[in-house]
Amino acid sequence: MIDFLVIGGGIAGISVAARLSHLGSVTVLEAEAGLGYHTSGRSAALFEESYGKPTTIALNKASKEYFQSADGGFLSPRGLLLVGRAQEAESFSADQAAMSMEPISISDALARMPILNPAVVKYAAYHAEAWDIDTDRLIQSFAREVRQNGGEVLMGQRAVSIDRRPAGWEIRTGSRQLEARILVNAAGAWVDEIARMAGISPLGFAPLRRSMARIPAPGGRDTSDWPMTFGTGETWYCKPDAGKLIVSPAEEDPSHPHDAWADDMVLAEGLARYEEFMTEPVTRLESSWAGLRTFSTDRSLVLGPDVDDPDFVWVAGQGGYGFQTSPAASQLVADILTARQPALDADTVARLSPHRFTKGL
Repeated sequence: MIDFLVIGGGIAGISVAARLSHLGSVTVLEAEAGLGYHTSGRSAALFEESYGKPTTIALNKASKEYFQSADGGFLSPRGLLLVGRAQEAESFSADQAAMSMEPISISDALARMPILNPAVVKYAAYHAEAWDIDTDRLIQSFAREVRQNGGEVLMGQRAVSIDRRPAGWEIRTGSRQLEARILVNAAGAWVDEIARMAGISPLGFAPLRRSMARIPAPGGRDTSDWPMTFGTGETWYCKPDAGKLIVSPAEEDPSHPHDAWADDMVLAEGLARYEEFMTEPVTRLESSWAGLRTFSTDRSLVLGPDVDDPDFVWVAGQGGYGFQTSPAASQLVADILTARQPALDADTVARLSPHRFTKGL
């Protein structure tokens, strides 16, 4: 019998599997042909400590040292720029404060993002301590850790049935039957479906679609040193990517668990919002895609054993913060399952626990 069976090979699943592989035998089940296929593989992947709810920020801060030092480090400089129009003074100020950004002049903003339109951009703020995450290397590093500790990472294995047994769980895929003492639910947008399959009450997770477009480097410029740039209220953002630019309308459209794709109209509206702030028009799209950012009802991650069955463990509700929280979130789950004292404070741990939904935290 396996000690820990992890359902889901995105960043949440593979990171927690790596931590648990030091505690017992681990198997990861991933339905797709490769790791990080769905939301993890479609992320803008920025590490910014002050981005997210307080519980997310606590996880970000606790993850920073791992990102900087583990396996040679996973971060490279990027920077974060916030821009706003004249009529957005109040919301711009709120965003700036929430993300601990420093105001800068429009000329300084243009030096960092030279295609900004000074006739439109009237407010700007910047934070240098924002980094790109090498997402593929991070996923593969965690997967290598699992395998080095004797664990298995199985691709193309979708759970089709889950049954509770006296000693643990029996999980069937299309071609295999596995038994595990503890079942870890890290299935992304599918977490509530996995819970139902296991006879566990779902927690009401909401998958929200977010679209992305890749466009050529505006005006043929070198974009490599440009910051990730947000519009006030996160109504759009853009980020350099492999010599080009990715642009998102930053939508949160309710969806269902599936292999998501971009909505053409939503993408067009988002590109128009982006264009309003720029002097270079969008001339063509090279590609587009979408991912599902799955949130709990209070938009904090859900980490730990289920209220009714402690052998069913939630690693869910990453909501777009999966990569930047993964080192600390996975360590917290391992600490909880071994009754070790977590590095995070008790209040944060409680506000990340599935038990908060019954205690009203």
